[in-house]
Amino acid sequence: APTALASALRGVLSAPALGQVTASVVDVATGRTLYAQNAGQAQKPASTNKIATAVAALSLLGDDHRFTTRVVQPAPGRLVLVGGGDPTLSSAGLSRLAADTARALRAAGTTSVRLGYDISAFAAPALHPIGVNENIALVQALTVDEGRIDPHSTENAPRWPDPAARAAQVFAQQLRAQGVHVSGGSSVGQSGGSSGTTVAELASPPLADIVEEMLTESDNDVAEALGHQVARASGQAATFTGAAAAVQAQLTRLGVRLGSTRLADSSGLSGADALPAAVLTQLLTLAAGPAHPELRPVLTGLPVAGFTGTLGDRYSSDGASAGRGVVRAKTGSLSTVNTLAGVVVDRDGRVLAFAFMSNASSAATARPALDRAAAALAACGCGAG
Repeated sequence: APTALASALRGVLSAPALGQVTASVVDVATGRTLYAQNAGQAQKPASTNKIATAVAALSLLGDDHRFTTRVVQPAPGRLVLVGGGDPTLSSAGLSRLAADTARALRAAGTTSVRLGYDISAFAAPALHPIGVNENIALVQALTVDEGRIDPHSTENAPRWPDPAARAAQVFAQQLRAQGVHVSGGSSVGQSGGSSGTTVAELASPPLADIVEEMLTESDNDVAEALGHQVARASGQAATFTGAAAAVQAQLTRLGVRLGSTRLADSSGLSGADALPAAVLTQLLTLAAGPAHPELRPVLTGLPVAGFTGTLGDRYSSDGASAGRGVVRAKTGSLSTVNTLAGVVVDRDGRVLAFAFMSNASSAATARPALDRAAAALAACGCGAG
């Protein structure tokens, strides 16, 4: 019942630690809005923006879609490594591609090549609108290990100044290790085109898996690459601006009422992003409904409170413990932005979609308050109404 739910949330959402708060709670089974606090007012979403990117990508490309990195031969003795915008390409994957390439070259009697690389699938600028930041590499159609200098590093990781050039250099080294002579030493030049015979190729994991990983770990590099892929598939320029426009257009086609939504990127790193809480609950309800089973990875990729991803070390306090294991939610955090949007099963067994957005707040105090709000939903025996 909305009245009982409002009573359960009133105290936790009025905490001063939350600053400027908007909220939306929806019954997933019926689509009925059960609670709204300025739910149509756009707030900075931080990484909850990734929910919008995930819904747009899955609905447009399909959950089985894969991104392909190719090696083509435009002329005898020449190879071009063609980036397909796969954000999951790793050193190990590139090594397998090099082995397949070397095998094909040996079969053709080729022992020496000149290598180039092609990143034309994504357009410039590659630098995120926020500028140089260790939370994200240049967004290029060819990267390896997300452009991280240390492939095993995670957030706030130093990045190569030109990830595409670095990926091509790594590939050249791996070809040499396979016995192929690659001319030009450590220097690999950018190619002007990628036409020619395909020598070898490597497909990414299915998009469903990529989306789950992006949401669980809040991966900015994956999010921006997926936004660019949405732009490409929509016929827009594969840029940050094109991606933002394409994501919004795809959500509109799905029937999402965007209201005052304004997107500047696909990851939520930009302070120019603005999303209403009601839009986030629409997206989550859509992902849970029967009409779009391809969107289910949006839910299965959400971190589980107290167990996985960006919620792994939260929900341990008494005030939030009721949400442990039953809240699944995407986190969002910028310097003065803290958000939480996901789904929860309440005490009556109802699945609720929620979005709590706090601007003008600090992480140290706002995150626990948001966790208590989601836990209050889990603990609520609020009746059918």
